[in-house]
Amino acid sequence: MKSLLFFFLLILSSTVFAQEEITEQELKKHIEFLTADELKGRYPGTSENDSVVNYLVNDFRKNQISVLIQEFEALMRKDSSKAKTYNVLGLIQGQDSILKNEVLVLGAHYDHLGMKGDSIYHGADDNASGIAALLEIAEKIKAHQQDLKRSVIFIAFGAEEQGLLGSQFFVENPIVPIEQIKLMVNMDMVGHLNKEKHVYMGGAGTFPNGVELMESLGEPNQVTPIVHAGSVGGSDHVSFYQKGISVLGIHTGGHDHYHQPTDTIEHLNLPGEVKVANYIYQALMEIASSERELKFIKQD
Repeated sequence: MKSLLFFFLLILSSTVFAQEEITEQELKKHIEFLTADELKGRYPGTSENDSVVNYLVNDFRKNQISVLIQEFEALMRKDSSKAKTYNVLGLIQGQDSILKNEVLVLGAHYDHLGMKGDSIYHGADDNASGIAALLEIAEKIKAHQQDLKRSVIFIAFGAEEQGLLGSQFFVENPIVPIEQIKLMVNMDMVGHLNKEKHVYMGGAGTFPNGVELMESLGEPNQVTPIVHAGSVGGSDHVSFYQKGISVLGIHTGGHDHYHQPTDTIEHLNLPGEVKVANYIYQALMEIASSERELKFIKQD
């Protein structure tokens, strides 16, 4: 098979190196950009949405991660209009001559609800928190690329709020053969870690020993995993599950600011999000750097 890198735009060499630690400062920087009033709630098909795409591309490139943009047409729920929007993908290739052709996907959606009247729906937790974690985990994995056996694709999905449209487009137009994608981990609202440090997830039973793995990584990362074998849920990972791909859907729970203009950065637990991001990073590295079996296990 041709190298996975064939499908990506190769970046120019750079003197910037990926950092090895996920920091509160970097998470905050990403979320402040994504939730700025000027971006007007990141609605698909707008110039503000395009500004987010440019930001994502530039961050991947800054960290020497190969990047690809997928353009697609999204049908808007509120008025059935059509809008052009994008998925932004980054690749870090595995180092094993055989296992590099097995792919893990880490995803999060970057779009939100836009504006209603004069109110901006900032979407700090939903899902600027997930995108911030995506970018920081990608940077940390890049710093440890030499340890990878399997390859990792990072996807910032567009138009999730319009009905999982970005993830649906990707699974119908994958950049690698769909059977090579062995696991999809999705982050949607990971910025509200509570006092009990609960990290909720569904789908851990869709791959061998998934429940045991995710439970075992809780204490070392100072979080308390609430792990469900099934309960696949309703975000972008569902598109992958419907294609027979193992999934994990991860979040830190609901709250009163969900889909409200008050979903702003002031309400996030950024030190807690550092813990959540490190937990997800370690889970990915445990799988990507090992020869553990990966196969799809259907759940009720």
